[in-house]
Amino acid sequence: MKKLLLIALLLAACKARDEQADAGTTPPPSDSLTVTDSFRTPESVLYDPTMDTYIVSNINGTPFDRDDNGFLSRVGTDGRVVDLKWVDGASDSVRLNAPKGMALKGDTLLVADIDTIRLFDRTTGSPLGAWGVAGATFLNDIAVGPDGSVYVTDTALDQQFNAGIGGVYRIDSGGRSTRVAQARGAGPNGILADSGGVTVVMWSGDVMRYDSHGRGTAMAKSAHPQLDGLVRLANGALIASVWHDSSLIRLNPGDSAWTTVVRGIPSPADIGYDTRRGRVLIPVFTENRVEIRPLR
Repeated sequence: MKKLLLIALLLAACKARDEQADAGTTPPPSDSLTVTDSFRTPESVLYDPTMDTYIVSNINGTPFDRDDNGFLSRVGTDGRVVDLKWVDGASDSVRLNAPKGMALKGDTLLVADIDTIRLFDRTTGSPLGAWGVAGATFLNDIAVGPDGSVYVTDTALDQQFNAGIGGVYRIDSGGRSTRVAQARGAGPNGILADSGGVTVVMWSGDVMRYDSHGRGTAMAKSAHPQLDGLVRLANGALIASVWHDSSLIRLNPGDSAWTTVVRGIPSPADIGYDTRRGRVLIPVFTENRVEIRPLR
């Protein structure tokens, strides 16, 4: 099953790359960086502004495997890998199966891992505990609101990458989870939190805004399905990654439609944003690399 799933992912990425070739590829700016140092199924990249470094989550297998071999890498802003297995599931002291989205809350690094949020010290990488999320099957991305509230998406994908009954969970300070929004068949994925609620992009291509009570409002839908990561730039623009056509798309404040800003990156997963340098950080899921592109 694992081999079949990996083959399916590679075929999907190749198909998307072929489709993208017809539409053209965005040449990378001269100050772009490509990091290819032994990543294994990189799913998410997070910028840590305090440490001024990038953290990469590596699934190291399929997104469903409870194999305890996932790991987190630390990468310098110059593109050098500082510590490939900074947090390593193979270590006796660490449990990490298929790490995906990440977020920082104070000095704690939060990592989505199938049905559990795992906690690590942001400086040392030492494990600090875990929060189980009852009912979740495919935790994917995490966001922390200004008030410290933690939100996590459950994409609820199965082995064929079909979405079931997913949703958004809120986690309180004691690690207790409550599902605040439900999305049948949409596949909630990338998430951002602010004082008014959360913005979520869906595997279906939909984009939703949920208030603090879980009431949802549809935003401008992408022209393509398979949305994955979501970041907000300093000017309020949203950037989302799209598996379907190997692109990054942008929604400026006040606009009613998304526009394509980067083409030709197959399987772009959970993107991050370097707020200090204005860079989008793109994990290339099926090709074991990270692309670092200036984008403001």
